[in-house]
Order: sequence, then structure tokens, then C-alpha cells
Amino acid sequence: MDGSDNAHHGPQDRLAEALAPDMAAVNAIIRARMASEHAPRIPEVTAHLIEAGGKRIRPMLVLAAAHICGYPARNPGGEDHQKLAATVEFIHTATLLHDDVVDESAQRRGRPTANLLWDNKSSVLVGDYLFARAFQLMVEPGSLRVLDILANASATIAEGEVLQLTAARDLATTEDTYIRVVRGKTAALFSAATESGAEIAGATPDQVRALYTYGDALGIAFQIADDLLDYGGTSAVIGKNTGDDFRERKLTLPLIKAVAKADAEEQAFWTRVIAKGDQHEGDLEIALSLMERHGALAAARADALTWAATARAALAPLPDHPLRAILGDLADFVVSRIA
Repeated sequence: MDGSDNAHHGPQDRLAEALAPDMAAVNAIIRARMASEHAPRIPEVTAHLIEAGGKRIRPMLVLAAAHICGYPARNPGGEDHQKLAATVEFIHTATLLHDDVVDESAQRRGRPTANLLWDNKSSVLVGDYLFARAFQLMVEPGSLRVLDILANASATIAEGEVLQLTAARDLATTEDTYIRVVRGKTAALFSAATESGAEIAGATPDQVRALYTYGDALGIAFQIADDLLDYGGTSAVIGKNTGDDFRERKLTLPLIKAVAKADAEEQAFWTRVIAKGDQHEGDLEIALSLMERHGALAAARADALTWAATARAALAPLPDHPLRAILGDLADFVVSRIA
């Protein structure tokens, strides 16, 4: 798929159109639960983030999974799928608030981050508030299994963040560790979204498993593509500058692959720029040429495409449904930026 003709009508847009009535209800739930009469700082900070025009892909995954598995038809007037969609968006927003503090970020989706506009304390505490709100919401459908899925995802996300801290700048970081970090950072919430949507719809164990696998593989493909774009995307596409990960000395997949094949001289270069952070003008260009020399970018791209194919294939056992086709296209779309 080429990005240009899909920019205005890609699978995300088609998903948003198909789920528009549901998403209006989800947004109403988010606004109502964001309110705080005692601490006006809370809605101020959350509104800044939630209205920043994120794609809302995670709540849409909950709704799509529930629809594919027959939830609204089986439960007319039921709101549980919408509550779970709002829960997932709250968990996501809470992690963004905490992430920006941890990463000392100044921008998110092209706008100043909350920690920059307010302060780190507000960002951390409002993130905590959103986590608490998420747990209140996820109890309401009354499903222990759904609670289990979302509570486990919350733990995996936190674990992934801590693992990323210890793996950062450590040249011994393996591809396995990278995937574990990515599962925490991105894939855990994608798979929790699709799995909980299937679960609330009373899907069969095979269907629940299929949707878990889809979310997991989609999240990993998405993150690898994002990491690749850092070494060749335009800032307009990714909302950050090319080479940010390099400057922040993050060990993403292209870098890990290049380091694994480095000779002694290259190893010394990686030690200087990543382990020690002693970076000079022109080092990014050298890093890119080393990645190119060892086929690291091409290999990372191949991995992303494999994960996207895994996501698409996982949908096979699900009922035939227009939304199933859109989820299949979404898997291709997340890697179309690097294909």
C-alpha cells in the first residue's frame, strides 16, 4: 500500500467511520470520568493530552473485536465494550504522561508535553489518577477474566518500562530483550484491547486467542516500523526528528542488529556514541552507513513485515465481518510506511 492515497482514507479512517457512534459514546465516558471537582488540574492536564488528536487506535481495537465477535447483537444496548474502550484509552494516556516524564520529552504529537506545560509532579500524579480511573471502569462490566487481561497488561507495561531503563545504552541488549520491551511499551495494550473486546463479547477460546495474537503482532509490527522510521522517516510523518533515538542512545532493532555484526573498530564506535554518549557531528551518518553495510535496516524491515503478516493471518478463525477485513488492512498499513 502506498501511504499517499491512503493518507486520507486508510484503514484507521475506515475503522473510525465504522465505529463512529461507539466512539462518540466512548468519548463521552472519557470526558465524564476525567472530571474532578476537587482537583481542577486533573481535567486540565488530561484534556490537553486526550484532545491532542491521537488516533484512538486502542479503544477502536476493543470495539472492533467486540463487534466481530457479536457483542452488540447479543447484548443490545450494552455499554460494556464502550467502557472497556475508555479503560484502555485511560491506561494508554496514563502511560504517556509517565513516559514523557521518564524520557524528559518536550513534545508529543507535535505539541508541548504536559510535563513541560505544567510540571513533572502534575504529570505523574494525573497519570496515577487515570490508572485509578481505569481500574474503576474495568470493574464495571463484572468480568473477572477481563479484569485479569487488563491488570496483566498494566503490569506488563510497567515491567517493560523498567526493562527499557536497564536495557537503554547497554550494547549487550539482545533482540529478545528488545521484543520484551516492545511488548511492554506497545503490544501489551494492543493485545489487551483486542482480547478483552473478544472476551466481553463471549467469544470462543479460539477467537479470543486469535484476537490476542492479532493485537500482539500488530503492536510489535507497529513499534518496529516506528523505530525504523527514526532512521529514515521525515519528522512530519513521525512527529519527531530523524535520529532522535540515536541521540537518546536508544537500542532499537536496527541498532541492535548492526551492533551484533560489528567488528572491533565498529564496536569501539558504538561504545563511544551509545554506551558513553560521546556523540559528534556526523556520527548519525556513520551509524546509518554501518546499519546499511550490515543490512540491519533491511533485516528490521523484514521482521516488521513478518509480524504484520502474523497479525493478518491470526484473523482467519474469526467470523466473516466487515471490521475483520479492516483489521487485516490495518496490519498491512502499519508497515506500509516502511515497505
